[in-house]
Amino acid sequence: MTIEEAQQQVDNWIKTIGVRYFSELTNLGILMEEVGELSRLMVRKYGEQSFKESDKGKELPDEMADVLWVLICLANQTGVNLTEALQKNFEKKNMRDGSRHLENKKLR
Repeated sequence: MTIEEAQQQVDNWIKTIGVRYFSELTNLGILMEEVGELSRLMVRKYGEQSFKESDKGKELPDEMADVLWVLICLANQTGVNLTEALQKNFEKKNMRDGSRHLENKKLR
């Protein structure tokens, strides 16, 4: 699935099954909650924190998909084409960081 297809499929799902989009501000709050859930899972899995009973059964792919879902909702609501945005972001990073990381002794 391409990013464009994902944006379209989320839009179709929202309009048919989800009834309508939540407001942009509500979706921003949901995005922060989803990022928090992903963060909590990652620090328990890769960091020093131990798992709580409530964290068991949660999986990284599902948490990442939740974050992506809400980000796509926000992109759709604000008219952002994520394919174009990501391509432009790569261009920006290539120009800004083209040699910077290669020359960074700490990264070797």
